[in-house]
Parts: sequence; C-alpha cells; structure tokens
Amino acid sequence: MAITLYKPRTYMSPWTRLNDWENELDNFWGPLLGRRDSEGNVRTWSPALDVHETEDAYVVEAEVPGLDKKDIEITVLEDLLTIKGERKRDEEVKEDSYHRIERTYGSFQRSISLPNSVDSGKVAAHFKNGVLHITLPKREEAKPREIQVEVEG
Repeated sequence: MAITLYKPRTYMSPWTRLNDWENELDNFWGPLLGRRDSEGNVRTWSPALDVHETEDAYVVEAEVPGLDKKDIEITVLEDLLTIKGERKRDEEVKEDSYHRIERTYGSFQRSISLPNSVDSGKVAAHFKNGVLHITLPKREEAKPREIQVEVEG
C-alpha cells in the first residue's frame, strides 16, 4: 500500500518541477556515477531547501546544521543561484572508535534557476540556528503595483 502525503495546492513556478526533477536525477545517478568529495568518499548529501515568494522578494532557506558561514559559498550568476559548501568530519575522534556513523559528510552543491525579476545586486544572506536564509529581492518594475481607475464625468 502506498502512502501519499497531502500537499495543498499552491502556485508553483514552472521551474520548480524542473529543479525537482534535476535533484531526483542527481540523487539517483550521483552515487552510481561515483561523484566523490575531496577525500574520495561518495557524495551522498545535500541540504534540504525551501523556496517561497513574498511581495518584495524570493526567499531560499537551506538546512545546513553543523556548518559555519566560512564553509558556505553563495553565488548568483545571471539566472542561477548556487550554494556550495562542505561538512567536515570531526578529526578529534578516531575512525576505529566509532560504533555507528549515520551523519553524512563531504561537499555539496545546489543550484536553483531564478526568474529574471530578481535584482541580483541586492541579494542578502544570513545564517541562524543551522538554517541559511537567502533573500533575493525583486526588481522594482517586477513588483506588483496598484493602478487607480479614474471615473469620468
């Protein structure tokens, strides 16, 4: 029996499904193609992302627990937001003294296509409680504005 989670209907950008498909392919083929980090370990993790839109901006939130801001690189190039980083294993504990290792380590890279309404010169990011918040402001001409209707005579 399959269990389907309820997802309320909301507006979705046409790019959302393409990004989801890209992530699914990356999750499936990544280990099979041997994508490896700098230590030769198969890369098996990337942070979970939430993307939502406000009247003035798009907001991306990424779960990156255990990382410092120096471990994260954010770039915006034309219509592509890229988040790169690396979670490093604690070197103080020797490998043979572990009983179980379930957390994943290594490099990650996530890219999101952006609409052309983003003002890339005003992108801001902050980091709080293991969550990276990236604000991508909309250009003034892309923001909704109210038009007053004039009544004649």
